[in-house]
Amino acid sequence: MSDDGIRQTEEQKKRQRKRSVAIGLAIAGLVLLFYVITLVKMGPGVLNRPL
Repeated sequence: MSDDGIRQTEEQKKRQRKRSVAIGLAIAGLVLLFYVITLVKMGPGVLNRPL
């Protein structure tokens, strides 16, 4: 009794890959959006601070 698990068809693998890419792009977009909002809220002076 061997249990090989669930085998996906090629179509299912393609769809899953597309979903994964879409989720990754959405997360990257949110990160970029939060970064831009943070810079806008802190003002342009945040980039001119002394090190």
